[in-house]
Amino acid sequence: MHYIKDFREGENVSGIYFCKSKVSAKTKTDRTYYNLVLQDKTGTMDTKVWDLNNGIEHFEPHDYIFVEGQVTSFNNQLQFTARRIRKAREGEYDVAEYMPVSPYPVEKMANAVMEMISGIENPHLHALLSSFFIDDAEFLKLFKKHSAAKSVHHGFIGGLLHHSLFVARTCEFLAKQYPILNRDLLITAALLHDVGKLREISEFPENDYTDEGQLLGHIVIGSMWVDEHIQKIDGFPKKLRDEVLHCILAHHGELEFGSPKKPAIIEALALSFADNLDAKMETFTELLNANQDVSGWLGFNRLLDSNVKKTEL
Repeated sequence: MHYIKDFREGENVSGIYFCKSKVSAKTKTDRTYYNLVLQDKTGTMDTKVWDLNNGIEHFEPHDYIFVEGQVTSFNNQLQFTARRIRKAREGEYDVAEYMPVSPYPVEKMANAVMEMISGIENPHLHALLSSFFIDDAEFLKLFKKHSAAKSVHHGFIGGLLHHSLFVARTCEFLAKQYPILNRDLLITAALLHDVGKLREISEFPENDYTDEGQLLGHIVIGSMWVDEHIQKIDGFPKKLRDEVLHCILAHHGELEFGSPKKPAIIEALALSFADNLDAKMETFTELLNANQDVSGWLGFNRLLDSNVKKTEL
């Protein structure tokens, strides 16, 4: 299979890809064309279908399609121009080749989360984590395969588990480095800080924002969901409840980054740093992986807000 990450300008490509999206549009001369996004497990590619002739058979978004065309460049970004398209037939493709997945084994990461939960000494926080990860099999099933974003970082199967575990591990380090931190509170908040993404973003293959996600966002959704669980735990202290919810509400660190509150307790501050660190490191990692054959400067990256460069070995 010719993976999208290996596409090079000027080459002709034919193969089966997942049609992530399809939008009809009009040129200035009123000719209809298609804007597509093709996807495989290595990435996505903006695609144009300029000539809707007999070589373009009927297909819909989320179909697997056989395409023929050429890799071109527009505004210094690669895109694909398709000349022929047909729906792929059953047996012609393996779904595993088309959905991006975490590079780490899902079950191994899930076991690491369970080990962290077993180490939470506060009985109320342990009960809270257990109500999600141990007592709710359907939640755990979704959590293990869900993405953490549509496209920004960890936008792959297992991405939410991957991100939550790495944030919690960073928080574990911070708790050892700074004993003033309430370790149990910090680890609990780290594992729960993004649970709202299960409702904010749909499952693969769509992996897109839901109506609830668009209207409320994962921070609000997550805090409400966690509070629902807290209300069912007998004797859960109100002060501890407020601290857990505050950590979730403040985990983006700044109001302009979507947090309803700025960190007001030290655990919320630590969580916001750990969350931002993992998001930025994954964003940079994905950028480097997509440019393995490129050396030196990679250009300006909007998400990192910097002109970025590969380290010379």
